[in-house]
Amino acid sequence: MQNQLIKKMVIVGGGTAGWMTAALMGKLLMGKIQIELVESDEIGIIGVGEATIPAIKIYNQLLGLNEVEMMKATQATFKLGIEFVDWRDKNTTYIHGFGKVGTDLLWMRTYQFWSKLKDTANLKDLDNYSIGVVAARMNKFAMPNGQDLNSPMADFDYAYQFDAALFGQYLRKIAQNYGVKRTEGKITKVNVNSENGFIETLDLENGNSVSGELFVDCSGARGLLISQTLGAEFDSYSKWLLCDSAYAIGCTSAQELTPYTRSTAHESGWQWRIPLQHRIGNGHVFSSNYMNNENALDILLKNLDGEALNEPKLVKFTPGKRKEVFKKNCVAIGLSSGFLEPLESTSIHLIQTAILRLLSLFPSDRFSQVDIDEYNRQTEAEYEFVRDFIIAHYKITNRTDSEFWKYCKNMEIPQSLNDRIELFKSSGRFFQTNNELFKEESWVQVLLGQGLKINPDPMTNLIPDEDLVSFLKNVEDVILENAKFFIPHVDFIKDYCKSGV
Repeated sequence: MQNQLIKKMVIVGGGTAGWMTAALMGKLLMGKIQIELVESDEIGIIGVGEATIPAIKIYNQLLGLNEVEMMKATQATFKLGIEFVDWRDKNTTYIHGFGKVGTDLLWMRTYQFWSKLKDTANLKDLDNYSIGVVAARMNKFAMPNGQDLNSPMADFDYAYQFDAALFGQYLRKIAQNYGVKRTEGKITKVNVNSENGFIETLDLENGNSVSGELFVDCSGARGLLISQTLGAEFDSYSKWLLCDSAYAIGCTSAQELTPYTRSTAHESGWQWRIPLQHRIGNGHVFSSNYMNNENALDILLKNLDGEALNEPKLVKFTPGKRKEVFKKNCVAIGLSSGFLEPLESTSIHLIQTAILRLLSLFPSDRFSQVDIDEYNRQTEAEYEFVRDFIIAHYKITNRTDSEFWKYCKNMEIPQSLNDRIELFKSSGRFFQTNNELFKEESWVQVLLGQGLKINPDPMTNLIPDEDLVSFLKNVEDVILENAKFFIPHVDFIKDYCKSGV
């Protein structure tokens, strides 16, 4: 019996997840499968995911988006990395930049030599060995130049900071141009087959009904289909990730348009700052077990760059994921599949990878359980990789000024993360898994930026210290000289993609 294509896919929920799914599926499925998206304008979206990581350019390329048009439509700015303020300790800062750190010598990395000599050779912070980070500190930007692989101009990458609600609206038009049907309406009942438990139809408040074969749940954290209907259980990460609440608010823009997102650690959580062309996105992520709502909101409002533009929105969440994000004939994408706090701007990326994973394991009309199991296995591995990376920010710290930070510093962590940290501490060695989102440079910048003490690789002793110091000083100088050719970020935006809205 041959596998046959399904005839119709139904996406429940708009927002970023729904319209990202609809747009890319609409293009790549080439009209061979009907796509209908059901959403209600009465149901709001969270819309706080405004920062991305460089991999989003893959999604944009697959969809054929014009970068300039997309950035104008979404009030976007460029992003060279994330600045972490007061995470290692109060009055400290480092940037997790997108791109290479230094240059290799023999088979070893710049950070390995830097770690050996930083305390004895008067070396600058590790930030100074990444051209993207140096440019970010200057509030400058330039496009990478991959033609000269020997130049530092090829050693960095970038992402975007944009208005997620505007991004969803932008994709909605594209999706509809590819034949996606949008149906307005509230779902009042989900009907399942009494024999196999598959979802068959959705009843709407207006009396209409929507049928399909594959259902994509983009209904948000409530998980209307995957959880409320099919009963997929939730695996909580709360024992490692304590934050369960966030206030979000926009404020007027600052004069300097920083090409990076900022994360500032507070007493029981952290605050994000995302500069867009028309406003700054702000939020305070905190643990309700260690701080009440009133104090959390007060901290946020006292740390805005400008005048508040809207009423603060409180979002409650539980970190973790569904144990089955693909169950029966339903796959959950976005918040319906799980939630990891946006510390490393992974929310939109996890939507993107879920879509691409669905394309690579797209079900036939038989809905093979082997395919479904593989989808769930890959999703589980991806979430755990990202989870461990976020936990590392909390675990590796010198802060003990609150009960929250004391708990984080002393908590037991997943064995997978513990093994990785111990290996790195032993001899400054790091190995990544092929499908892992965050590569060696990302881990190294965060682990060392958070203050982890490591023993240098003994192989660094092959080279005399004075030669290593000369090498490192040269790397610093070359990167700084190249960074001077970047132009002010605000001027780059003005000339390249200034929004007319």
